[in-house]
Amino acid sequence: MFELLEQINHWHWLSFGLALLAVEIFGAAGYFLWLGISALIVGVVLSLIPMSWQLQWISFTCFSLLTTWLWWRRQFKADTENDDSRDLNQKQKQLIGQRIRLEEDFLAGKGRIKVGDTTWTAEAAHNIAAGKLVEVTNVNGIILTISECGNENSDS
Repeated sequence: MFELLEQINHWHWLSFGLALLAVEIFGAAGYFLWLGISALIVGVVLSLIPMSWQLQWISFTCFSLLTTWLWWRRQFKADTENDDSRDLNQKQKQLIGQRIRLEEDFLAGKGRIKVGDTTWTAEAAHNIAAGKLVEVTNVNGIILTISECGNENSDS
């Protein structure tokens, strides 16, 4: 078995990398992409620098972990940025800027307000009398921050 491993050259790694990339083409959802690229890197490095078969496999493992981690990190950052800018299916974000007429007095601090057909926990810095128009200025989790509007004529 060790004799077979000692005979591996850069062409084997390049072929292995291309085979992994070919498997990826058939719909592996990215699982074999970084392994294939890592095998190609090992093939290129092996063509330039002679390495023992143990070092070849250690290099393949390290490159696989590194390329997978770098891609995960990039993808995670992109997903986080997309989630922050997306409003679809995020009712609380869609509420920012919405104006509501209070049905009852709202005391400074936390309380509940009715928005549409749902009641929400809200917080305000000052007391607000019933009938006043308030605007949702921020959302922190499931808590709305409201403030009294200066224009009493508009209603939503």
